[in-house]
Amino acid sequence: MAGKGVHSDQDSVVESHIRKSSLQGNTKAEKDVDAEAAPPSKLLSEPVNEAPVSNSNIVWWNGDDDPANPRNWSQFRKWSGVGIVSAISFITPLASSMFAPGVPQLMVDFKSTNSELASFVVSVFVLGFAVGPLFVAPLSENYGRLWVFHTCNILFLTFTVACAVSNSLNMLIVFRFLAGCSAPYTIGSGTIADLIVQEKRGVAMSLFSMGPLMGPIIGPVAGGYLAQAKGWRWVFWLISIIDSAVIICSLIFMRETNPIKILANKAKRLRQVSGNPHLRSKLDTGRSPRDILLSALIRPAKMLLFSPIILALSSFVAIIYGYLYILFTTFPFVFEDQYGFSSGTVGLTYLGLGVGCFVGLLVFGSTSDKIIKMKAGSGEMKPEYRLLPMIYGAPCIPIGLFWYGWSAEAHTHWIVPIIGTAFVGIGLIATIMPVQTYIVDAFTVHAASGIAAAAVFRSVFAAVIPLFGRKMYSALGLGWGNSLLGFIALAMCPIPLMFYRYGEVIRKKFVLKL
Repeated sequence: MAGKGVHSDQDSVVESHIRKSSLQGNTKAEKDVDAEAAPPSKLLSEPVNEAPVSNSNIVWWNGDDDPANPRNWSQFRKWSGVGIVSAISFITPLASSMFAPGVPQLMVDFKSTNSELASFVVSVFVLGFAVGPLFVAPLSENYGRLWVFHTCNILFLTFTVACAVSNSLNMLIVFRFLAGCSAPYTIGSGTIADLIVQEKRGVAMSLFSMGPLMGPIIGPVAGGYLAQAKGWRWVFWLISIIDSAVIICSLIFMRETNPIKILANKAKRLRQVSGNPHLRSKLDTGRSPRDILLSALIRPAKMLLFSPIILALSSFVAIIYGYLYILFTTFPFVFEDQYGFSSGTVGLTYLGLGVGCFVGLLVFGSTSDKIIKMKAGSGEMKPEYRLLPMIYGAPCIPIGLFWYGWSAEAHTHWIVPIIGTAFVGIGLIATIMPVQTYIVDAFTVHAASGIAAAAVFRSVFAAVIPLFGRKMYSALGLGWGNSLLGFIALAMCPIPLMFYRYGEVIRKKFVLKL
């Protein structure tokens, strides 16, 4: 799909190069056999431009400046792709919480007083987040990102419209779950890995990481006023309108970025042009379609269960993401009961988290690439360098929780606990952004599956942990309740330091066959 205007010239050059390569000496041939034997994960964990063309039947890029290589695209094309996937990473989490303020209206319309269903109709979307990535991410890695992205976007739009016209609570719950399953959020990380070289990836990943944090924060603020003015159905109509705009932009500007798919298409064209049925992409493993599909579908679970790095870092992210949803579900209780806020203005209390996330983005997003370049010097850019901001930023989470809990317990001015939540927001960005960037750098070709594994864990915690928030605060109070959360977060703060020092050794010891 990419580089359509240069296919004929490129193909003729490749054919000429292939013929010449068969006449070269034994030393070169031996190197080519080694390169051919290398798995795609090894080839793509290194700079994509630097791999050589191998023997006479192997198809690779046409040199370092091949315009078909996504990393050689124009800045506009690359950053338009980053912008579109970042927009999706914002819209889908926005849909998870924007509907929440309209739930009381919904329960009245459907004549239900079941409090468990009232909570479940919100959290079921996040449960969909835990299911969809297990299929969406690995499919995009093996069969191309573009068609998966378009398909998921259209399905997300369809199910969101179905939510808007639902005529029963059960119908709404089913379509909320399906909308969560179809959200193509995890594809974005793989797209960024395809487009942006490692030393420039920090800014792109910071934009991408903002979505899961800012979406749920802005959602209740906008949703509260929209539901009050137009009704709960208009929340879904607005999300549908926004997603439609993103779909139009993606159809116009996005192209296939997955090197496996691009080179497979190129090899297919060359087989047709040359009549040589043995030509194949260097990234072609030679496995049957059935084996590829089965391996792809179990990959996220395999990475989560058997990679100590992904398991530990995903656990950290899952717990603090669960804390975020505890705050979402208890802010109305705290600020309406403790400070007398109205149901409309209580939505503005979420902006403390939003301001903190924005500050964290400015600080850590602008320094991530600088840090990895400084630490690497003229040597290897190790993925572990991405964790350095997390070492210093993660303690902001327990600091913010202690501040928020005890200031609210003491009935200080309302701005004081909100300032505490701003520290939590800074810590959230300092945790989630480095972890996602680390996974992309460490598992380049399988970055989408790595992010999917983390997203599954995170979504389950986000759906389950808030169910206990109100009971915890009722039993322990705001001070000790938030202190309990803070102490758990504090106990996990050494994790990024451990992987910063020993992550490379652990990665090389626990090598997964993906």
